[in-house]
Amino acid sequence: MNELDKKIRDTFPEESVYKIPERYSVFSGKNIPSFIKDWLIKKFTDIDGTLDSEALLRFLNDHIPQKNSKIKGRMINDAEEIVILTRLVIEPEVKTGVLRFSIPDMGIKLNEGKVPTYIAKRHAELKGGEVWGVARLAYTPPQGKEKGVIELTDYKPFKPYDVDVEYFRNVRKEYNTEEWMDLLIRSMEYNPDGFDSLTQKLLFISRLLILVEPRLNIVELAPKGTGKSYIFGNISKYGWLISGGTVTRAKLFYDVSKNTMGIITMYDFVSMDEIQTIRFSDENELRGALKNYLESGIFTVANVRQTSAAGLILLGNIPLDSDKKPLNRKYFTELPDFFRDSALLDRFHGFIEGWRLPRINESLKVRGYTLNVEYFSETLHSLREISDFAAIVSELLDVPKNADTRDTIAIKRLATAYLKLLFPNVKSPDEIDKTDFENFCLKPALEKRGIIRKQINLMDSEFKEDLPAISIK
Repeated sequence: MNELDKKIRDTFPEESVYKIPERYSVFSGKNIPSFIKDWLIKKFTDIDGTLDSEALLRFLNDHIPQKNSKIKGRMINDAEEIVILTRLVIEPEVKTGVLRFSIPDMGIKLNEGKVPTYIAKRHAELKGGEVWGVARLAYTPPQGKEKGVIELTDYKPFKPYDVDVEYFRNVRKEYNTEEWMDLLIRSMEYNPDGFDSLTQKLLFISRLLILVEPRLNIVELAPKGTGKSYIFGNISKYGWLISGGTVTRAKLFYDVSKNTMGIITMYDFVSMDEIQTIRFSDENELRGALKNYLESGIFTVANVRQTSAAGLILLGNIPLDSDKKPLNRKYFTELPDFFRDSALLDRFHGFIEGWRLPRINESLKVRGYTLNVEYFSETLHSLREISDFAAIVSELLDVPKNADTRDTIAIKRLATAYLKLLFPNVKSPDEIDKTDFENFCLKPALEKRGIIRKQINLMDSEFKEDLPAISIK
């Protein structure tokens, strides 16, 4: 145990967990996200740090459904009412007005699951989309013309931590900047010692920007094996990962036929992974809706007008040469035709050069004390709502009167996100060293927006390459 281990354990005694890769082998073959795994490890580890693997396995078999589990059969054949910790997909059935649910990991299909009205009224999150929670299920046999159905008889959202954001912010004072960066990287489930510089660590942490700042839009291109999909699919239940398939306006924004909101209204962020494999239907309509949303946070479909604070991140692969640099200096040629629109891309705030990050290997697996992923994700989610940081950034920056508005918004949002992540304890402009703010907030914000600006200029000379001369007052 090194000094950082001790500090994490001492400053976050209830919120930290000791991670070694061998412990997590108990989850081998099971499709369980990190925020659930960490909670289970914590639940079955005693005060001396000993994991009760047998008890954990029993809990997994009894309460975490997998496709080969016998839970479904126990309900139908033994009339057993069961309690499980699971992922549910909720969808209204327009023809009947019934709220349906499916549990893909358990093989329960939408036409087999029903959410009673009294349950839906208690929990707003059960109106549609994907949720994680503790579900009590019971099987109702066929009655007359009514088919048999599995009913959700009770539900409790999976939220084991009541996050004290002020405590998190104050604890930051116990760490220097690099220690805090290492804590963030560990909490992303990676080993900070596997990165070769502070610059590389900061670039890796940039993947968290979209988790803490509302309506932040980012593009990341990287070679395969750099861990980008893992971060956005495992760290937070407040994000939605689209990997392949077809994206429609109905799925993303609003479904007129079903009278249901799309995923952009239900999550903190939406990740479009393997962007080269995703198809887009009704491209002109969807592109128009997306432009409006990325600009203003508002979309209008039919007679429905809605706002959302969700950000969008595009994740794609990019081929490199022998020097590990992109083969084509025009990065956006790696995006599908749908996104090769300069006006659309100008609405993305920053670009992450993922090829500058190391390929994931054994040395990058976290080993030691780290924040429990569920606590970490809840904290990042809570930081989104704190407006103090944006006000501090505005007070610190000197913005030229003729600065492009989109550039200014992008740089401010990126700098605000970095401030939240790296200096959450700061509550006024006087509480942060201006050199730290410049090096860890402003410069990376300018760099990431600058890449967007340069790449759009290569596509369309109507867009100038230079950024406004935004500086610290």
